[in-house]
Amino acid sequence: MLGPVILAASRSDRMRRLVSAAPVTKPVVDRFIPGETVDQIVPIIRELTDQGLELTMDVVGEDITTPEQAEAARDAYLELIDRLKPLDLGTRAEMSVKLSMFGQALDGGHELALKNVRPVVEAAAAIGTTVTLDAEDHTTLDSMFAIHEELRKDFPQTGCVIQAYLFRTEADARRLADNGSRVRLVKGAYKEPAEVAYQQRHEIDKAYVRILRTLMEGEGYPMIGSHDPRLISIAQELARTAGRKLDEYEFQMLYGIRGDEHLRLAAEGHRMRVYTAYGTDWYGYFMRRLAEKPANLRFFARSMVSKG
Repeated sequence: MLGPVILAASRSDRMRRLVSAAPVTKPVVDRFIPGETVDQIVPIIRELTDQGLELTMDVVGEDITTPEQAEAARDAYLELIDRLKPLDLGTRAEMSVKLSMFGQALDGGHELALKNVRPVVEAAAAIGTTVTLDAEDHTTLDSMFAIHEELRKDFPQTGCVIQAYLFRTEADARRLADNGSRVRLVKGAYKEPAEVAYQQRHEIDKAYVRILRTLMEGEGYPMIGSHDPRLISIAQELARTAGRKLDEYEFQMLYGIRGDEHLRLAAEGHRMRVYTAYGTDWYGYFMRRLAEKPANLRFFARSMVSKG
């Protein structure tokens, strides 16, 4: 399987240099990451929302090694929120954050990440929107869930992400569904050992459906993070069976992948949110997009051949 190989490459400084230096890389990266600055991303926000889509915005970057870098990540999100304010989009444009960017992996990282992310959540609430905490590798999740629980005391709309391939996730989903959380369910995009995660696609898909059923039947707000047509159809059926209205759940897909499907779901009245990343530190995000789906890797390979 190529996925684990690509995920390993996402942590390689040598591969980072090679991929970043390749002339073909930037045009391909632009498919998934449409800008590096707030000035470049604001027109994209306007374009997508004018089409009836909603967004969750991610300032990319994960290799945080100092508290100062974590504070810079916080400030980048605060700048984004400041630029969103005059657009008056409310929850149509929310934020997604990786706690690793806020210092989670540093000494005292749990407290540091909470300290840095809280101002972002507060600022988002002040303009009528919210924040979702992205899931990272399994070693970070207890900290992420604890921060999520703490933030929800003052900001109950704060969301979190769970990953279907982890064995623990069915229990996490039951807990989150019972307490009324906003929860994005994804398959998972990190290399995880067999001791903690399903390794076969069919096992992950089955777990995804079981977990999604739990979320749909619970008290929270499910966010279906998938591009898989079969899982999207199953999600619609589970929502109908659970008696959910169209505004009581939403679909989420990545910018640059299945754009026609984004528009189709929105035209049918579904809430369709586009995960839109921007920034200069794009390498880790880009490599995981390649690992998630063979079609993405083929797209990149074809581009290298045609441009080389």
